[in-house]
Amino acid sequence: MIKVKVVGASGYGGVGIIELLLSHPETRIVTLISVQDVGRRISDVYPHLAGFCDDVIVGIDDPKAREPVDMVFFSTPDGVGMNHAGQELSAGSKVIDYSGDFRFNTEEGYADYAARLGRDTKHNAADLLPQAVYGLAELHREKLNKKTKLVGNPGCFAISAILGLAPAAKHHLVDFSSIICDCKTGISGAGKKLQAAFHYPARYDHMNAYKLGGHQHVCEVEREISGQAGSAIKVTFTAQVVPMCRGIMSCLYGTLGPGQNAATVAEAYREFYKDSPFVRICDRNSGVGTVHVRGTNFCNLIVDVDERTSRLRVVSHIDNLMKGQAGNALQNMNLIFGLPETMGLDRPGQYP
Repeated sequence: MIKVKVVGASGYGGVGIIELLLSHPETRIVTLISVQDVGRRISDVYPHLAGFCDDVIVGIDDPKAREPVDMVFFSTPDGVGMNHAGQELSAGSKVIDYSGDFRFNTEEGYADYAARLGRDTKHNAADLLPQAVYGLAELHREKLNKKTKLVGNPGCFAISAILGLAPAAKHHLVDFSSIICDCKTGISGAGKKLQAAFHYPARYDHMNAYKLGGHQHVCEVEREISGQAGSAIKVTFTAQVVPMCRGIMSCLYGTLGPGQNAATVAEAYREFYKDSPFVRICDRNSGVGTVHVRGTNFCNLIVDVDERTSRLRVVSHIDNLMKGQAGNALQNMNLIFGLPETMGLDRPGQYP
């Protein structure tokens, strides 16, 4: 059995991975760590876990928190993983970090990301960056293997946009200068911590765009699709918050390149994802939306061509707390322990 430690256990990402681990046949939760709710049972914080996981949450300085395990999930804000991952790796654990601390292999790449968040651009564990693997299996499956020790889980917006655009970039289906990412997320993307802007009266019946000056996930999107294309790509990216709990819908556009049409586009997307069990290609008549991926690790892509304007239109749907966070992290764990990629994740979700 894979012994697991969850750091940041009482947040949304923490409870998400706990829920998944409880039904995973090859894992056992050993330690739950948080700076909040220390001394409380996780089932007191989240009553739906009663009888399934009643472990007591410990603080980061508790001796139990330092006991070695096989796998550590850092479901923590930026800046935590970089200060603690090193000691976990030295103890022989594998680490998957949810934040942006290890999504970049260079100090320059991290600095660009951190500056967009208004954070200190200095990385406190720069020596670990070269070994970090960007944890998006659909693009980097060959790097996620038993030799992998450190994984930077991608951002939720980034996953939705990258999966929607990667085949277009790889096969040069569009004019790269024309790419637009119009992305909407539910309120849970802001995390569990209370903030005035996400108080119920402030969010009910209200939508808004934010970080128009430069969203931090753009760094990941541009790097990954540029890697697929073999040339530098810049995108126009608009992030928006909509009044629902969970889910991301990214509408992605690009002007078709010469000789491209609906048939060539559909073929390129199906070929690109033929070995990716969590990406489903849908046509314009499928009627899928965010509810159809809620609680799952799937990404549903409506792949369409607007013949009137000769534009590619891809509508990408994910659950921001699953494929955008805990589900994707578990998918990465499966791969780096040599387990079937879908283990503990092959489920249809709930409807309505």
